[in-house]
Amino acid sequence: MGCWDYFWEFWDYETPKVIVVKNRTLGVIYRLVQLLILVYFIWYVFIIQKGYQESESGPESSVITKVKGVTRSEHKVWDVEEYVKPPEGGSVFSIITRVQVTPSQTQKTCPETTRVENALCSSDHNCAQGKMDMLGNGEKTGRCVAYNLTDKTCEIMAWCPVENGTAVSEKLGKMAPEFTILIKNNIHFPRFRFSKGNIKDSKDGYLRNCTFNETTDLYCPIFKLGFIVEQAGENFTELAEKGGVIGVIINWNCNLDLPDSDCNPRYSFRRLDPKWAQASSGYNYRFAKYYKCKGKSTRTLFKAYGIRIDVIVHGQAGKFSLIPTIINLATALTSVGVGSFLCDWILLTFMNKNEVYSTRKFDQMSKRPEGTPVTEFSTNDSGTQASSPEDSKVPVRL
Repeated sequence: MGCWDYFWEFWDYETPKVIVVKNRTLGVIYRLVQLLILVYFIWYVFIIQKGYQESESGPESSVITKVKGVTRSEHKVWDVEEYVKPPEGGSVFSIITRVQVTPSQTQKTCPETTRVENALCSSDHNCAQGKMDMLGNGEKTGRCVAYNLTDKTCEIMAWCPVENGTAVSEKLGKMAPEFTILIKNNIHFPRFRFSKGNIKDSKDGYLRNCTFNETTDLYCPIFKLGFIVEQAGENFTELAEKGGVIGVIINWNCNLDLPDSDCNPRYSFRRLDPKWAQASSGYNYRFAKYYKCKGKSTRTLFKAYGIRIDVIVHGQAGKFSLIPTIINLATALTSVGVGSFLCDWILLTFMNKNEVYSTRKFDQMSKRPEGTPVTEFSTNDSGTQASSPEDSKVPVRL
């Protein structure tokens, strides 16, 4: 055949030929595959995944938080302004549960702490003047001085006395489980122009007298700190000692084909820092308070351990749309044909009489010359031609 013949062959029309194969096993496989495909599309695609809907994930979200409560350590009373950092009320904040205090630090010279690597020395030659260790506390003066009765360290210019393991520790955890946290969240799905918040719209002072309950007070997002830690599966005393990170996850899954009242927030809580990894577990940071003492700038250094709260918002909304419905229906109807493809492959590959099936399945008819009468024919079981259309649907026993 020449190139021109191949070009015209491209425009040939193909039509399926119906052959009834009398094989019970193959018939069961065929119907079972069709049934599985139909169950998949009806149950999973249309019911579970709601394939008839247009969806949008990742809503626009805002979070405002507010903490209330007072507590006492060994030496003082702490209020919200002191134990909540930062105070702006964002989606990430920490509540201090324990502090190590280094009081009355001033700018002067003093021995470096032995906790700093390469701080130990035996003579001034070990302390290069002007050198600064990035993990240390100050600038070396070039002198090797006594740190205690047995050790010597390099003298430094820094905030002295430097922080060390003997700093005073104060625990704030006595009343911390009773601290209340208001988490105000509003979400918006731009595609559907749908907005909603997690606070009940009430003018009777509802928020002043309620705490969160998933059954009775879903729209009162006021949580006790102890409740959040408990729901995350943690021991409050251990968490308050070393600190940690707790995630408050708010999930909005909204079916907008239903009334707005059926679109509700779902809360879950879990610890986010890996507590099983000693090197990276816990949560702490440092801050200082400055003041003047006898005309000199002085500060108190705090190493704070606390519970950090991360409010994370997820969401997805869906609403009926004709386009995804048509696409999924067409995909379902097309996929039903997989059963025929699978059974044809089994017949042509594994069955004993696959050549018989192949011969009867594939026919090629050329264009008849002009003036030639039309003859309808098919092949019957005996191998002869059958002229009647009724004989064209031939049972094949394999």
